[in-house]
Amino acid sequence: MKAVCRKISPIGRAHGCVEFNFSRVSLIRQNIIANLAGSGWVALMSFAFIPFYIHFMGIESYGLVGFYMTLQAVLFLLDLGLTATVSRELARLSAEADAAMRMRTLVRTLELVYLGISGVIIVAAIALSGWLAETWIQAETLSTEQVAEAVMLMGFIVAARMPFGFYSGGLMGMQRQVSVNIVKAAVETLRNGGVVLVLWLLSPDITAFFLWQAGVSVFGTYVMAVVLWKSIPKSSVKPVFSRRVLQQLWRFAAGMSGIVLVSILLMQMDKIVLSKMLPLDVFGYYALASVVAMSLYFVITPIVAAFSPKLTQLVAIGNQEELVFRYHQGCQLMSVMIFPVAVTMALFSFEILSLWTQNKEIAEHTYQILSILVIGTVLNGVMNFPYALQIAYAWTKLAFWLNVAMLLLLLPLLIMMTREFGIVGAASVWLILNAVYVLVGIYLMHRRLIPDEKWRWYVQDLSLPLFAVLLVAVTGRLMIVETMSPMSMFFSILVVLLLSFIAAALASPLARERIFSAVKQRYAL
Repeated sequence: MKAVCRKISPIGRAHGCVEFNFSRVSLIRQNIIANLAGSGWVALMSFAFIPFYIHFMGIESYGLVGFYMTLQAVLFLLDLGLTATVSRELARLSAEADAAMRMRTLVRTLELVYLGISGVIIVAAIALSGWLAETWIQAETLSTEQVAEAVMLMGFIVAARMPFGFYSGGLMGMQRQVSVNIVKAAVETLRNGGVVLVLWLLSPDITAFFLWQAGVSVFGTYVMAVVLWKSIPKSSVKPVFSRRVLQQLWRFAAGMSGIVLVSILLMQMDKIVLSKMLPLDVFGYYALASVVAMSLYFVITPIVAAFSPKLTQLVAIGNQEELVFRYHQGCQLMSVMIFPVAVTMALFSFEILSLWTQNKEIAEHTYQILSILVIGTVLNGVMNFPYALQIAYAWTKLAFWLNVAMLLLLLPLLIMMTREFGIVGAASVWLILNAVYVLVGIYLMHRRLIPDEKWRWYVQDLSLPLFAVLLVAVTGRLMIVETMSPMSMFFSILVVLLLSFIAAALASPLARERIFSAVKQRYAL
């Protein structure tokens, strides 16, 4: 442990001396790099092959894939907060001595509950597949039997994939994030690359697509379970199901379950409603835009996952000063990483879709939806770190009740906006709700947990990097002309993105301080 003096807040705060454990700092950095690398590879595997899915199966079948992704997200409601619970508890127990038996009992207990949930999902999918195929999904070229069969396979895939998230959540809490990302990268490569080969060489239909997904899902979950159990310290006592563990954790799990419930409904309600209101091919365009917009979470999630166990540990030991520093460090890193990507994506949505899909018709139907959804998603993304701080304090009420309030507004607003303005109006609801969430949620959260840090969050963590990115990206948008060749357009957008990253980093106080310090050390200034 080494003591170093660091300026905790550049606005109106004195210099303070804080003790930092540099092995922990190194571990956070390692986890961020591993998470970003893993998520980057998963994103590459996910998005590189989508044009091939559409090419082989058609946009209507891709609409069914979009329905599957919505179904998967909605059924995550049955997680009951168990993934967040195992992650937080293993993070807490890993800081204690002689906790091996408790860790293994915790995992075994929650694991058995989770496997029971997976069984319920399979039974429900079989029972409801016919009804969904006949009355909910508006297919035109696919037969009812094909759709029903696909829905049953969807249920099996979700049932197999949900424990994958549970086991990876446990590893994340133990800060074994390198292992998680290695397994994720391998499984996603097999899942996405393999299915293209199946569609190309065996059968270009939706049933073949889901059969391959099902097999890879079972394999991936098994591997992640083995990695988690091998990572938990050994104990001479065999792990068994414990009702006492459930009794101790049910309040936190219930709070997390409530938050997850309303959060998923908020994020998926548009797709649930639109899958009923729109023809399957039109819904396919919306699903495509949503998938691209939500790709921001390939950047958001790794950063939050790297910092969250550390925030929980700092709350547990009462180190408020380092907690505040880590909070702002994470928030500013988040802004530096997601604002350049989001703003570039929103301003160049048509060009990006055209280059990616090589299909002007798809780009024309999708680009406006994408721009709106990206803005809403980046607003949702900046709230993830404040949310992580709330979870570190085990304070779940604020997020739950805010989400409930917005959920009550969502359904009538969504139906009205869709009827009045079509698919663009539906996308606008996501933006409106997240704008309200940022304005209200940040104020209430800071007032209770860290009341002196609210304006620092608004100014340094949010506004400075955002304005810097907007200045660069808007200038780039005005300079780039539509008559460029595809290759010139690609490199022009890439330059705008890189310059936006540089602007965000220089505008962020903690990132700028780190850059200048590294330069001084490198050149002995």
